[in-house]
Amino acid sequence: MRELFIYYRVRVIDREAAKAAVLGFQARLRECYPQLTTRLLYRPETTDGQLTWMETYATDPRQEPTGVSLHLQAIIEDFATALTPLLQGSRHAEVFTVCAP
Repeated sequence: MRELFIYYRVRVIDREAAKAAVLGFQARLRECYPQLTTRLLYRPETTDGQLTWMETYATDPRQEPTGVSLHLQAIIEDFATALTPLLQGSRHAEVFTVCAP
C-alpha cells in the first residue's frame, strides 16, 4: 500500500496561517476522497526561525488497497498550492510502501 509523506519548511511567524491552510485543504480532500487519511506534523525544534512540517496521506486499505495513487497524489499537490505563499523553499514528497498490514 502506497503512502505519501510531504515535508517542507514554514517560518515560525507564519505557523498559524500555514496550519489553517493545510488543515483546510486536507479537510476538503477528505470530503472529496473519504478513503483518504491525512495528518499534519511538525518537528518541535526551530532552525533559523523556521519549522519543518510534514503532511502524511494514506488510504483505508479496504476501500483503496493500493494506497495513494499517482492521480490522487497530483490532486493533493494541486490542493496544496494554497500553501505556496507561506513556504520557505519547496515541498518534498516521499513515497513509502507498507511492509506488513
